[in-house]
Order: sequence, then C-alpha cells, then structure tokens
Amino acid sequence: MALQYRRILLKLSGESLMGDQSYGIDPKMLMHYAHQIKDLRDLGVEVAVVIGGGNIFRGLQADNSGIERVQGDYMGMMATVINGMAIQSALEGLGVFTRLISAIEMKEIAEPYIRRRAIRHLEKGRVLIFAAGTGSPYFTTDSAAALRANEMAADVILKGTRVDGIYSADPELDEDAIKYDRLSFEEVISMDLKVMDMTAFTLCKENDLPIIVFNITKEGNLKRIVIGEPVGTVVR
Repeated sequence: MALQYRRILLKLSGESLMGDQSYGIDPKMLMHYAHQIKDLRDLGVEVAVVIGGGNIFRGLQADNSGIERVQGDYMGMMATVINGMAIQSALEGLGVFTRLISAIEMKEIAEPYIRRRAIRHLEKGRVLIFAAGTGSPYFTTDSAAALRANEMAADVILKGTRVDGIYSADPELDEDAIKYDRLSFEEVISMDLKVMDMTAFTLCKENDLPIIVFNITKEGNLKRIVIGEPVGTVVR
C-alpha cells in the first residue's frame, strides 16, 4: 500500500484521554488510540507521539490555585509523563515496541531526549512517546510537538481533536461554522484561526512542516490520512 506520509508526529491533547469522564484516563479511549497507532505501525509508518496533560493538570490552572506559574508548568509536564506511561503500556500490550522519552530526566521510567538516539528508535520501528513537553516552562505541548516533529524530520504533524478539521468558528457552539479543507499558513494567521499556539505554528511555518487537523475519535482516520485520503484540514 502506497503511503503519503512515512514518518508522522501525532499530537494528542490530554483531554482526549478522558472520554466522557471529567478527569483522568478512560480505558476505552486509551485503547482506541493504541489500536489506531498500531494500525500505522503495521503499515510501516514511523510514529512519534506528543501528548498533553490537561486531563490531569494544566500549568495554567496554577493561576487560580495560588501556585506560582513556573511550578505549575512543571506540574503539567509531570501529568504528560503519566499519560505517556499509560499510552506506552497500552501499546506494548498490543505487541508494539515503544520508547518513552522525557524532556526532564527521570531515568527509572523514561529515556532522556537525545535526538540521534530518538531517530534511530524510529528507524527500528519503535513508537516514540515524547513526554514532559520541551522541558521548559512557558511552552505548551503544541510547541513541544512542533519542535520534536522538526527535529525528527517528520513529514507531517497530525493534530487529533474532537472535530473533523478547522472551522471558521467553534462548530460545537456555532452551527453555521464553515469547515476548511485546505489552508495556507498565511490564511490561518490572517483569519486568526486557533490551530496551535503561535510559537508552535510559526515553527511549522518557517520549516514548511504541514499540519493536518482531524477527528481522532473516528475509527480509521489515522490510517486514511497516511495513505493519502482527504481527511480533516490540511495547513501547508
């Protein structure tokens, strides 16, 4: 089967793991993502994953809790490690070889990030799970995804969401919102569409790294994207 993309970085939000819950990890959603990632590996696609921690703790929550911002951001990074460990466990239960790589050293549970070693893991068919963001406060997991995708020379960033692409307004709130199939980076900026935070988006723009925003909850969408079917919204 011909592949449109051979090396991808999948960006998942922590909230995507909650399912219908208000907090934590829904086992059904965890296995849903694991099976979709396994499908890509079975096709021979090299896969890296960056996941957020919003289902457990977001750094910005610290503003309302009296926790200092930098401390709160580090707490958010720890939440991404918990989610990364969960995805690793689910994938390995399906027989997929993985490496959990943390931007903050925690040698008992994750490898440190070393670019050449990470690329070699991809070449050997292991799924990389990048945790702890960039390792620095004030940066989102979107920025971590853009950074790691460029460092890994990924063909594309696949941003999984609950909606099937980029709209002129939030389609969950505005039934008249218009869906876009293709956009340029300049169009996204001029229309002030919220695809990623501006730091992440600019990094992709400057390095000509395409972004596809799609509905990750729909079974088979990941596989359809990598074989070239029109899914979601492409920004390039």
